[in-house]
Amino acid sequence: MTENSPHQHQPQPDQSGPQQTPAEQGDAGSWQPGAPKAHKPSPQESIAPLVDSPSAQQQRTDDVAEATQEAATPAWGLAAQQQPPHSATGFAGSVPTALAKPKRRVPVSIIATAIIAGLVGGGAALGGNALLSTDSAVPVLTSQPASASNVSSKPGSVEYAAEVAMKSTVDIKVPTGQGTATGTGIILSEDGYVLTNNHVVAGASENGKIQVTAPDGKKYSASVTGTAPSYDLAVIKLDDADGLTPATLGESSGLKVGQQVAAIGSPEELSNTVTSGIVSALSRTVTAGDDNGELVVYNGLQTDAPINPGNSGGPLVNLDGQVVGVNSAVEPGQSSNGGLQAYGLGFSIPIDTAKRIANELMQNGEANKPVLGVSGSVNPQGDSTAEGAQLASVQPGSAAEKAGIRQGDVITKLGDTLISSYADLMAQVLKHTPGEEVPVVVKHADGSTETVNVALESAKDTQQTTITPQQQNPFDGDGGFGRGN
Repeated sequence: MTENSPHQHQPQPDQSGPQQTPAEQGDAGSWQPGAPKAHKPSPQESIAPLVDSPSAQQQRTDDVAEATQEAATPAWGLAAQQQPPHSATGFAGSVPTALAKPKRRVPVSIIATAIIAGLVGGGAALGGNALLSTDSAVPVLTSQPASASNVSSKPGSVEYAAEVAMKSTVDIKVPTGQGTATGTGIILSEDGYVLTNNHVVAGASENGKIQVTAPDGKKYSASVTGTAPSYDLAVIKLDDADGLTPATLGESSGLKVGQQVAAIGSPEELSNTVTSGIVSALSRTVTAGDDNGELVVYNGLQTDAPINPGNSGGPLVNLDGQVVGVNSAVEPGQSSNGGLQAYGLGFSIPIDTAKRIANELMQNGEANKPVLGVSGSVNPQGDSTAEGAQLASVQPGSAAEKAGIRQGDVITKLGDTLISSYADLMAQVLKHTPGEEVPVVVKHADGSTETVNVALESAKDTQQTTITPQQQNPFDGDGGFGRGN
């Protein structure tokens, strides 16, 4: 508060003690009512105590009221208007030096405390911790622990899922000819088998050693046990590992659209990054661009849980912490061509498929894939009249030929899934297992429709199932693996 009123105010001394002369009064604000003898105050006594005699308290109340009324009065008198005075900054504001006779100073500690109390008067509603000391105008900030209702350590929460899954998630760095590829992996065994994406390790240099960082921060070297390019899956083995925590595998067949999931990985080398979302779709045809410019095709789960470069090979888990998918790709839309950026379009390989492939890779170093025995092409972009997958050829002696499928036929359904393109057909075939018998709906060249049962054959998975980039991408975008370099 600024004490710069031109009015003169004579304080009335308390009758209970001896009256003071003007010289004895000095700074009236330091006079202690009822004291046996007035004295010149020390610097420490320049602010009046907050507790005083009743008469002094009344006097201070009157002074506060008068000071409030005088606040609107100019800081200097008529004689000072020609040349405003210099001022000295004090606790209560600016005190003009031109005033010949200072008025009694209002006990500023009382005023300051009242103002601050007004500012924090709602402190109880904010948690009851906005407490002020009577000898300080500076508040001390405090905190309260979160209530038990805000923290869940039970299955059914993202917190629990993350806690469980991070114990079985590793970071992977792979030296390549162009630099270092980074990804994520899922621990499968205590002795160091780890599941990841094929595209994470595919570019490994011949003499380069894969480096893996375990959840406890310990680093291991690793080598590739086997790969399944058609499924974008690979298994690596850590050297001299023991006592690791294997992930708990769930069942992707039990997932439902809208179910909450969480993705764990190391996007941009940020270890143990957790994102959450829902299952957006259960069976999507994923066409993801590889380093050679081709589009790798497989069947995947769709999720809006953010998947970023470096997430590749990491787990997609349900709220029980069970792995339901292997994060693999993200659809960026047309951003690379200057178009709109797509968000929330991540893809994960279903764990039911990944489990079968991982078991084969750990046991044999290689995996098998189902084969229909046909070839075709994706419908040209903009051809809205086409339906199904039109077959350009049928291999002699193949499962398709044995079932009566011919060149020029159009497959419109495989199993329970409608087929809208050749990419759909390839992805849906990979969803099944070698030797499995699958019903196929075929439309012949003469317009007739027939349902035939096809016993899928088996082949070693040594190369990716691809389509050329000039053919239609079902997402009308570039596609892209969640890979970091």
